[in-house]
Amino acid sequence: MYIPALFDETGLANLHDFMRTHSFATVVTTLAGKPFASQLPLFLESASGAQGALIGHMAKANPHWQEMQAGAEVMVVFHGPHAYVSPAWYAAKSMVVPTWNYMAVHAYGKARILPQEELVQALQQLVDEHESSYEQPWQLELTQEMREKMLGAIVGFEIVLSLIEGKFKLSQNRPREDQRRVIKQLAGQADADSQRVAEQMSKRLGEG
Repeated sequence: MYIPALFDETGLANLHDFMRTHSFATVVTTLAGKPFASQLPLFLESASGAQGALIGHMAKANPHWQEMQAGAEVMVVFHGPHAYVSPAWYAAKSMVVPTWNYMAVHAYGKARILPQEELVQALQQLVDEHESSYEQPWQLELTQEMREKMLGAIVGFEIVLSLIEGKFKLSQNRPREDQRRVIKQLAGQADADSQRVAEQMSKRLGEG
């Protein structure tokens, strides 16, 4: 990923937090010589290895897992909030152009296919992660029939990460006054993404 120095996010804890928050990600390899992607919910094991590991599953009918089984390099793209930025919002109106503020993380590694017992544990982790905020969390209880039918229809995988790149483009290349102007404008937009970008920009300025 192209990352100018001003937009480079290198703190592993911040990158992991971002990956957890935006855990529905795009998993990319090649298939028959062409790029191939699957959109999947992933669970981050931050303590696994130096960079962490991502655990997920997909339909067995999806040929993507076969590339993972063969040891292909995997790229995972985590998408964060993004918003259009108008040059009309800057103090100086000359020599400026429209742009886009956004946050994204790319993670890289090689995958292994999970045996059935590890797949069951992975499913339990994923359910627990997303049910924990509910007043009455749903519990995953696998009967023998469910094991035979459901587990036979999906494939679990673990991607041990070797590299994580973060690009948080939040107007760091503009003067602080321009950044405040952009924050004010984005915070007043109706869409949630613009408001989240404004919130992240405020935090970066130490004003949020």
